[in-house]
Amino acid sequence: MDVAVVGGGLIGATAALAASRLGFEVAVIDRAAPALAPGRFGMDIRNVAVSPASRAVLETAGVWQALEATAYRRMQVWEERGTAMMTFDAAEVQRAELGWILENGPAVAALWQCLQEAPRAAVRLGALEALETGPDAVTLTVAAPPVADSGSAGSASGLAPAGAAADARREGPLRLRARLVIAADGARSRVRELLGVAVSRSALRDVALATLVRTERGHDGVAYQRFLRDGPLALLPSARPDISSVVWSQAPAVAARRAELDDAAFCAEIGRACEQCLGPVLEADRRLSFPLQQALVARFDPHPRVLLIGDAARVLHPLAGLGANVGFEDVRELLAVLGSVGPGADPGSAGLWRGFARRRRARARFMQDLMAGLRRAYALDNPLLQFIRNTGVDLLNRTAPIKRQIIVEAMGLGPLAGQRAGR
Repeated sequence: MDVAVVGGGLIGATAALAASRLGFEVAVIDRAAPALAPGRFGMDIRNVAVSPASRAVLETAGVWQALEATAYRRMQVWEERGTAMMTFDAAEVQRAELGWILENGPAVAALWQCLQEAPRAAVRLGALEALETGPDAVTLTVAAPPVADSGSAGSASGLAPAGAAADARREGPLRLRARLVIAADGARSRVRELLGVAVSRSALRDVALATLVRTERGHDGVAYQRFLRDGPLALLPSARPDISSVVWSQAPAVAARRAELDDAAFCAEIGRACEQCLGPVLEADRRLSFPLQQALVARFDPHPRVLLIGDAARVLHPLAGLGANVGFEDVRELLAVLGSVGPGADPGSAGLWRGFARRRRARARFMQDLMAGLRRAYALDNPLLQFIRNTGVDLLNRTAPIKRQIIVEAMGLGPLAGQRAGR
């Protein structure tokens, strides 16, 4: 086998599909097939923002048309202690949209359906138990998959590729040899653990509270972000015009209190926090919360035949919704290297991935510093600094050339992201 991708989420499945389209034989290893978990509104609470640059990667993988994406065309940013508002509009850079929102669960399920149709891709279910590196290949030991009940995604529900359904009946561990291993198995990466890769972490003393809300007015394809004293609040548009996705960073004690509020009180609190930008909040889905941190591995290539990408390599603050997009950047650069090698050649040959690893780690450090800097800037309580910040925001909002470049960079199409705006 040419490539083994550990982790079949958005980033891993996209990397596997794109590599298979380049002519490489690929296996995707994951504990279980994806399962849908819709909430009160029949939608996934977990959502990701996808930039135009990330869409291009998904198109390269041949999967964009299989995804149900909701476009957003404008974003409004303001703060609790200020008067200035920043507005980013796709029309300012002659585009119809700034990006798209994907429901995480349905998107991953769609990617797994695409894996079923990929002639050079296979799915192997089960937990990764061991990983042995060698000069010519990496050997992976995959445990027998968990027993799937009749209602699970690994059964006849149709979410998993046919090969995965057959693999679910496998008994005993499986040993695979791959010339290149791509670890896309998330922030608690098993590959990273098995290789003993050092990780620097910075706890952010916040948690993120996520839910969906139904509002009186429709979102009209507009995203909102308000910087509050205890953390930023984002409302992102969904496929339904009256439903928005909420990600709210806050102190753990505050999140615990809000988790205990009844629905009416919770809706009222969100409405006050966003200044009822979409009118009163009428209804909320169940609330999820998770601790926030930033993390960065010492090396993206801990072995010449092993690469770390996505959250297995770095974790970003969700402040600007860039986590998935930086992961798709990993895939884009990975494909550029694989494309230069071509099928039939050794994708793990000595020295091949050094430049990739160096560039991606430098990009990760830049994004982490940027997120930390923004969070600190909006947390400053000094009245003079607040005045300077608001004056700067107002000036920036009225300076068209600078604002256009910010929009292009946020789309992943600028020089900082390694692309040209005209591409």
